[in-house]
Amino acid sequence: MERVSQKMSGLQFNLGPLKEPLGFIKVLEWIFAIFAFATCGGYSGHTSIKVSCSDTKNETLEAAFGYPFRLNTVVFKDLDSKKCNGTWTSTHLMGDFSSSAQFFVTFAVFVFLYCMAALVLYVGYLHLYRGAGKLPMIDFVITMVVTLLWLISTSAWAKALTDIKIATGPEMVSEIHFCLTPPNSCLFGAVSSMGSLNVSVVIGFLNLILWAGNAWFVYKETHLHSPPDAPAPGGGAPAPAGM
Repeated sequence: MERVSQKMSGLQFNLGPLKEPLGFIKVLEWIFAIFAFATCGGYSGHTSIKVSCSDTKNETLEAAFGYPFRLNTVVFKDLDSKKCNGTWTSTHLMGDFSSSAQFFVTFAVFVFLYCMAALVLYVGYLHLYRGAGKLPMIDFVITMVVTLLWLISTSAWAKALTDIKIATGPEMVSEIHFCLTPPNSCLFGAVSSMGSLNVSVVIGFLNLILWAGNAWFVYKETHLHSPPDAPAPGGGAPAPAGM
């Protein structure tokens, strides 16, 4: 119990750091991390085609898809077996983009948790943070790594989103065997808006900018920017006796 009380006695709650760039930018990073994983991880939509054959005209078939965007597991609604002489077979969308999407979302969640921990440190234990040389250095290294990972994860997700738009857009008609077999024909119907996914990419790059900018303010807290003061010349040598 004594150890616990000693640790708790080190808590000095102070909102002042949130007014400084070090804390204020961390709050922004926390908020933008929430938007990043929410706009991507919460998406769901659908795409559709209109199929025609000798006895059917513009029958709409839909396929629902969403995070984590394993499109190759998404199946179009089946066509009535009595139509088109039963030539329609179970048809999937093309592509698996789950690795890029899950990397982006999972990383954003970890960033969210790290920002919460950092804010607790800034607000409650700033005297320990600035009084120990190791904590600012650890914070700086993590900030640089997170900046790099925002670049990698967002770039990968942006490329995956481009491919998702292709796989669920008009180009998918050319990949469906039924549509390529006369007298069958297909027309692209519609696809849900992907505005929130576009926003997730923008937020990912905004996070990159925030973390890159914050690296400077974290660097200023390290001993690399402010080395320990050197002792005054001659200050350590005693004056000769008799002078």
